[in-house]
Amino acid sequence: MNIAFIPLRCGSKSIPFKNIKDFCGKPLIYWNLKAIEESKYIDKVYVATDCIEIKSVVDSFGFQKTEVYDREAQNANDKASTESVMLEFINKNSFNEADFFFLVQATSPLTQTKDFDKAFEKLKEDKADSLLTCVKTKRFYWNENGTPFNYDYKNRPRRQDFEGLYLENGAFYINTIKNILKNKNRLSGKISIYEMPKFTSIEIDEEDDWIIAEKLMHKYILSKEENKTKIKLFLSDVDGTLTDAGMYYDMNGNELKKFNTHDGKGFELLRKAGIKTGLITSENTKIVENRAQKLKVDYLFQGVEHMSKLEVAKQICKKENIALDEVAYIGDDINCKELLENVGISACPANAISEIKELKSIIKLSKYGGNGAVREFISILIKKSYI
Repeated sequence: MNIAFIPLRCGSKSIPFKNIKDFCGKPLIYWNLKAIEESKYIDKVYVATDCIEIKSVVDSFGFQKTEVYDREAQNANDKASTESVMLEFINKNSFNEADFFFLVQATSPLTQTKDFDKAFEKLKEDKADSLLTCVKTKRFYWNENGTPFNYDYKNRPRRQDFEGLYLENGAFYINTIKNILKNKNRLSGKISIYEMPKFTSIEIDEEDDWIIAEKLMHKYILSKEENKTKIKLFLSDVDGTLTDAGMYYDMNGNELKKFNTHDGKGFELLRKAGIKTGLITSENTKIVENRAQKLKVDYLFQGVEHMSKLEVAKQICKKENIALDEVAYIGDDINCKELLENVGISACPANAISEIKELKSIIKLSKYGGNGAVREFISILIKKSYI
């Protein structure tokens, strides 16, 4: 299991209650939690706090991976180290020594989901024991005694030819539970560096940092979010997605399928938002036809065997005059793979096969097919303003 840990204290001398102060329209802590929630590698995030106000704000987000941990008073004062609360938390829980531990700093709100995921991939690729995030700086540094630290002033290099140094930006660190317990430190052994963009070098400690960070957030992150492609078509598989993949028969041998009413409400929300919907399945049954009518979907394709689901989706896109990146699709098995890889946004239920769960950028849902997975996906699309 991969665990994220965010230590937050009530007190802040420079900016009172800064961890829940409004930052770009949301409490500061919201941005890191949102990025972690969407990570494909982080399974659980714990917010360690001594503050009732912070706990209330975090709980109000309703994030599925997030849980509040009540840190002890002696590890919440001005003199307590981050390592002390990390060790307190780890020792109070029964984690596996091989579990990975992400220490995340709320004062670095410009960290994005892709940073967490790419950093973890780099840690594994480098076969490192731990990892920290940095930005590349090409500044020239001097020692107090008047000697240059990182260049020869007699042969001053051009900025573009200067390799520079890595500056720790404090965004997050990765290590294993075993290493942290052994070394009592966030870093140990062979250390890998994940380079982040220069704009992420800002850490919010003073009021001026806050002003600068908000400007950077709008320029580099929020502006792109506002311009992202909107979904115009929602497609779903049936067996294992809208159903639980079970095979049910009555005493007369008639086939039955289990659907979920919450998924039905999801389709209603899409319809009210003006989003076209469709079902694509390799099966061909009256049951699915009846369910499609109940859901009032715009398209129903059954018995899809002579052509791929991707080709069916392309036909619908052509008719609707939209692109594949304006399509959202949820599926669970190998016959869904090609379409999942080509649409704008893809998701799979918790019961999907491993090969589907391992697809790049796919949203791995917490609910099973037939148990509200489709509704969960629709809720994510609405929450993230794709609809």
